[in-house]
Amino acid sequence: MNASFAQDWAQLNYFKEANAQLLPPEPNENRVVFLGNSITEGWLNVKPGPFDNPQYINRGIGGQTTPQMKIRFWQDVIQLQPKTVVILAGINDIAQNTGYIPVPEIAQNIEEMAELAKSYGIKVVICSVLPANVFPWRPQIYPADKVIELNALLMTYAKTHGHTFLDYYSSMVNDEKGMIAAYTTDGVHCTEAGYRVMEQMVHDILQKIQ
Repeated sequence: MNASFAQDWAQLNYFKEANAQLLPPEPNENRVVFLGNSITEGWLNVKPGPFDNPQYINRGIGGQTTPQMKIRFWQDVIQLQPKTVVILAGINDIAQNTGYIPVPEIAQNIEEMAELAKSYGIKVVICSVLPANVFPWRPQIYPADKVIELNALLMTYAKTHGHTFLDYYSSMVNDEKGMIAAYTTDGVHCTEAGYRVMEQMVHDILQKIQ
């Protein structure tokens, strides 16, 4: 572990300057914060993408797990005063990027972020984890069934607590519980085609709830 990571485990400094420069939303602004990991962060490289819309704020950090996102949720979501937060998280927890964590605890971390957002009047979109049956950086881990388990927990929670569940998984999965080849670069991260699928789905969901 490098010194900078040890001193800023949740990477609170990652968006510190960008957050400081962001003006408060206008009264009629439909600001949306997208919270996530490399899949969210990588979306910025796809043009035209949802983040051409200045009301959509990308707060994805590559490699992050849900405990890290919980720590930065206040500054990277709540303080930005969005009307909606879109949470896409959990795959790096399954990969054990910050150590082993049981699937129900991954779900609980996402649920706690959703409840905090709700308490501040922010609408919550909880995304399914994208399909994956291999981790290039952790080949000893077999993620497919844990992804399915986590998504089931998230869907049940969202439906019983008044949040919106966005099911990317069903539109992107292949017959081997992995991602459709055209949608992924390595079994986990998305190609432009994959992001196009996601963009249309999230656009449709946001149009319904805003």
